[in-house]
Amino acid sequence: MISTGLVVVGVVIALGAALGWQGGSSPSHGAGSSGALGKTSASASAVVDGGPLAPRSAGGLAALWAAHNVVGVQPGTAAAYEAASRRAGLPGYLLIADRGNNRILVLNPRHEVGFRYPTASDLAKGHRLIFDDDTFVEPGGQALITNEEDNHAIVQVGIADHSLSVLFGHPGVPGSDSSHLRTPDDAYMLPDGAFTVADAYNCRILFIRGHAIERQYGTSGICRHEPPHHLGAVNGDTPMPGGGVMVSEIEGSWIDGISARGKLMFAVKAPVSYPSDPQPLPGGRILLADYATPGHVLIMDRHGRVLWRYGPTQGHGALNHPSLALALPNGDVAVNDDYRHRVLVIDPRTNRIVWQYGHTDHPGSSAGFLNTPDGMDFIPSGPNGSPDYAAVVHP
Repeated sequence: MISTGLVVVGVVIALGAALGWQGGSSPSHGAGSSGALGKTSASASAVVDGGPLAPRSAGGLAALWAAHNVVGVQPGTAAAYEAASRRAGLPGYLLIADRGNNRILVLNPRHEVGFRYPTASDLAKGHRLIFDDDTFVEPGGQALITNEEDNHAIVQVGIADHSLSVLFGHPGVPGSDSSHLRTPDDAYMLPDGAFTVADAYNCRILFIRGHAIERQYGTSGICRHEPPHHLGAVNGDTPMPGGGVMVSEIEGSWIDGISARGKLMFAVKAPVSYPSDPQPLPGGRILLADYATPGHVLIMDRHGRVLWRYGPTQGHGALNHPSLALALPNGDVAVNDDYRHRVLVIDPRTNRIVWQYGHTDHPGSSAGFLNTPDGMDFIPSGPNGSPDYAAVVHP
């Protein structure tokens, strides 16, 4: 890292001491990193400090996958994520929406591709993706949902059979009525079978079931910050525990929390130039990417106070339009570094890159290369070492 990154580390560690996490205090990601807590109860001493992502005050590492902090918990979730928490770097598999190559890849920590869509066989059948943006595993692990942003459609890909179906929108045709989309972003399948999407330039968040809109926040054609009735252009709609949704509005850098009943819980201006895909963290905190250059990744509270930030201004560690930051179960952060054509894992305890896929500043489609990766999802390993799609939860 360059010298500016080292300054950030010092600031982060000082702030972390005040907040109760041990930033950079231990090189271990496993249970042995919890440290001494003095004369406390056995349950308290078992809490594993998770650095900036999951400090002890927020419940430690296990809070990242605790049932009350995630959406769509599955029977195998706890065991799979707990095992991943003991691994360094990329602690499982990473799904990447390689937008510039119109493909989805699933990689293991050794950079080996275990799943690819479309394959040559898929293309021969006419199955292809167009500007696939964010892609997420659906609850139960049978399929993937992806938004084709510039194709104005939401599609579903079967993991086992490579089937492809349009879930909503008219591919290639933007619109603002009850069956069209205009630059959709961040489609998430929900446990009840509906899915949500940020219909970006229609300035609305949609909840869709059976090819029909069943409810929405925002009003098509009215783009201003008055949540939940009116929203500016939106690019994030992350599901929250309890049925709520966390929304990012581009204009004004607003992050809004809207409850399952459609009530505004909070609205905060993020200290970034372009907020992208906010992710709820334990303890009411928010993980956020700043889609800019130089870009940043930060953790903030619901009052806009920055608790941790990564954002070197130059050199190998600098970011160019990062679009999504994901919390990993070992306390690290995965980042799409879109315009440097790579995906990174950053250890926020040290602010160092500990894993990378893609060749920095060199787009490509051959092995080891990416082209404008814009979406990703974490998939833990199963007991046999293969991707455990069924255990995946969000955020």
